[in-house]
Amino acid sequence: MIYAVIMAGGSGTRFWPKSTPSMPKQFLNLFGERTMLQNTVDRVSELIPIENVMVVTNDKYVDIVNDQLPGIPDENVIAEVVAKNTAPCVAIAASILADKDDDSVMVVLPADHHITKPEKFIEFLSSAVKKAQNDNALVTIGIKPDKPETGYGYIHADESSTEVLEEKDVLGVHGFREKPNLETAKEFLASGDFFWNSGMFIWKSSNVMKSIEAFLPDIHKLTQEASASGYGKDAIDHFYRSSESISIDYGIMEKANNVFVVPGEFGWNDVGSWSAAYDLSDKDEAGNHTASSDNVIVDSSNNYVSLASDKMIALVGVKNLTIVETGSAILVCDIDKAQDVKKVVDKLKSEEGLKKYL
Repeated sequence: MIYAVIMAGGSGTRFWPKSTPSMPKQFLNLFGERTMLQNTVDRVSELIPIENVMVVTNDKYVDIVNDQLPGIPDENVIAEVVAKNTAPCVAIAASILADKDDDSVMVVLPADHHITKPEKFIEFLSSAVKKAQNDNALVTIGIKPDKPETGYGYIHADESSTEVLEEKDVLGVHGFREKPNLETAKEFLASGDFFWNSGMFIWKSSNVMKSIEAFLPDIHKLTQEASASGYGKDAIDHFYRSSESISIDYGIMEKANNVFVVPGEFGWNDVGSWSAAYDLSDKDEAGNHTASSDNVIVDSSNNYVSLASDKMIALVGVKNLTIVETGSAILVCDIDKAQDVKKVVDKLKSEEGLKKYL
């Protein structure tokens, strides 16, 4: 059977002030009426029923997950007592599924991506699932780049090893590259055989467990201890407290020799900052996004405005601004500096008197 394992433990610091430690971005409805987590489940529902959805999240978000996904079985929500990056997250979910069904296929998805063409996404995902079912393959979905992006890691595909499954190309992988500088990113784009690393993975649970045993033996041993204890809360807590903090990319994908990529185009955005929200928003002819028609805009362009109140806002002679209001805070920043919102959150965390704004 096919299972979705949704990683929903992030803190979403670059989406402050809307995203906070008590309600990070994956639980917010930034685009439409459904939250990002709910949208992630919705878009795979054609392949994966709700009872086969697992969510790995911070233990303080378990109640939020249950509220937003009322159809998910309680045992399918794995609580992280401490965040330890993506490899432990994948390992404990794979161990549980491999014990349940040796032929189970895992579709590992971040909870905070936005996809504008979900029907196309399912087509590429189906191809990746077929590859995982047919072979001892660790499959990832790459995104065909449309610009020299420096904010993403890249996958270097082997164009000479093309296989077609479900009418989609499946390629071998030469290797993974870290986030490049601009010149290198331009070279990657020009070559045509580099793809953005989406952070989505597809494999048989039993196969990835073999890779975890080979490349992350200490984490594998901890999964076996958790299995022997029946995956109770104490066993899961011990697993996370004892695991090293390492990504699945570095821990497994960069070392394994059975890695494949399905290059996809389906309107993907990892929604990493308010600049992504601006890119995805509806805008007027001057490139401004505001939620209300009552706002007054004079000689202003390329601004993103999101207000929690019903106040009217007037923009005069400004451009490239992000303005976000919540009940307790207002953010004003250059859209091109949106990644630096994380520095604001770091400042709030470091000063006792400012923590109330988190």
